[in-house]
Amino acid sequence: MAKVKNFFIKTGQWFKNHAPSKRRIIQVYAALLTNANIKGFVTGRIYRGGTKNLCTPGLNCYSCPGAVGACPLGALQDSLAKSGTSFPYYILGILGLLGLLFARTICGFFCPVGLGQELLHKIKTPKLKKSRFTRVLSYLKYVLLAVLVIAIPIIYQGIPAFCKYVCPAGTFGGAGGLLINPGNADFFDMLGYLFSWKFVLLVIFIVGSIFIYRFFCRFFCPLGAIYGFFNKIALMGVKLDEEKCVDCGLCIQTCQMDIKHVGDHECINCGACIKVCPTQAISWKGSQIFLHSNMATASAAANEAEKINLLAVNSNNQSATMSTPKAVTTQTAQETVKAETVIHPVEEEGKIQPTATGNAIKAPAMVKVKRPPKGRRYWLEFAAWIAAAVVLLTALVYYNFLAPTASTVAYGVGDKCPDFTLTLYESEGSKKDGGYYKKVSSNVIADDTICSKDKVTVINFWYTDCDPCKAELPYFAKVKQEYGDEILMITVQTDPYADVQEFIDTTLDPTDNATHWRDWGIIFAEEDPSLDTYGMFGGKSAYPTTVIIDADGVISFYRDGSLPEATLREEIQKALKK
Repeated sequence: MAKVKNFFIKTGQWFKNHAPSKRRIIQVYAALLTNANIKGFVTGRIYRGGTKNLCTPGLNCYSCPGAVGACPLGALQDSLAKSGTSFPYYILGILGLLGLLFARTICGFFCPVGLGQELLHKIKTPKLKKSRFTRVLSYLKYVLLAVLVIAIPIIYQGIPAFCKYVCPAGTFGGAGGLLINPGNADFFDMLGYLFSWKFVLLVIFIVGSIFIYRFFCRFFCPLGAIYGFFNKIALMGVKLDEEKCVDCGLCIQTCQMDIKHVGDHECINCGACIKVCPTQAISWKGSQIFLHSNMATASAAANEAEKINLLAVNSNNQSATMSTPKAVTTQTAQETVKAETVIHPVEEEGKIQPTATGNAIKAPAMVKVKRPPKGRRYWLEFAAWIAAAVVLLTALVYYNFLAPTASTVAYGVGDKCPDFTLTLYESEGSKKDGGYYKKVSSNVIADDTICSKDKVTVINFWYTDCDPCKAELPYFAKVKQEYGDEILMITVQTDPYADVQEFIDTTLDPTDNATHWRDWGIIFAEEDPSLDTYGMFGGKSAYPTTVIIDADGVISFYRDGSLPEATLREEIQKALKK
């Protein structure tokens, strides 16, 4: 029985010693809240609801299967890429608001990528300590911010360079979705050289984070660089009272980031320096909003006063029953105080108990000291944790069980093609006498519409920023030219924000560098969000996607990912012979 008791005692002590800090709990909470669409990792479908128009504070890829919001860095690049037609007021305003409120506190508390790096760094290995070299290298993220996040998207319209070539968040989220669900195995066919490059970078960032604290965050993250500009003026964060500071250097030694002083642009406001400051010169900014600046001090003083009061009562009671020599050395007094703080009066008056010196005396009555009532700080914190738990639980239930999905039924191979009508862009494929057709339809007749009835129809879903999509369209146009009126070749653009007509008009055919995409016989159509043609054919948020419908209106072929020219020809031939 004693062994069992000891086992539970040791187990409880282990959990107590390894309990996560409040900051770690907040980090895990933020990661779960911003990736509440957990079913996305299983189904492979990206959430596209209303909250995707909002930016999460930390680095969290829009295309991650679990993401319920947009990444501020990705949104910034996208808005700058389109800044030729409009100024990115919205995203710059969001970044400015987040910076003024929290600055790099977001890095220390709310960023899922930061949490992942800290957990990797806990792996027991030799660690590379910070130095002048790491301090200089920390400025690399500002170079990446200027070049990949700002310059390239503006100069080369439509290229979100950092997200496309460097950022590991999307690579990690996408790879996780592929590995979790075997049903997503067909996505592997879409992985090309770009994914290989980013996967190598992801491995480098993971390995680097094991040996170097926040490896990606310190040297490569442009979002941290942006928030760093706001660190001194942000509402929340850490601050240093220079009058109390004695320049002991403990804060700099404790910090694992490349800071020169508390609260500079490299500080992630994790609060580790607050605990080690011997003069309490470091504190939280903005705490006065929730707690008066003297309340914490007053609370600590009250606790200390309670200890002193209890000690004084014990000392007086002991003096009433024991004779104490007048001359007491300092060492004896310290030992007496120590003994009295360990041995408390018994609960029953008159019971004989041993003293610290081993003599038996009649114990005094128990003196009850009232604890001060729980103050404002306690109840605010308690209410905050309850509210946070309710919000997280609500988000998990909503995104995984209640969030509206595509109302259309998904049709697969062997099913009759559903009726649909799409709006067309102007191109050679939609040309008619005196103008252009405005619509394309399937199995229905509508005014001013190219109808696909009694023809083999090839439908390709793509968007302008998708490199594999753009790489395969030239040979789709070539196949259309060879088959002529036997087939209908439709490409459905799924990105409603891009200026697709201008893209079609200005993009050259790479096979001759003379003609443009608008000269092809392909019909360029625009996705109707209310219709969700892509969802009707079972699209899984993976591009390009190709569907072939035979002359009888039956879906004969479906494929996620790039479609080789030979396979395209083979499937068209099969559909024609049916």
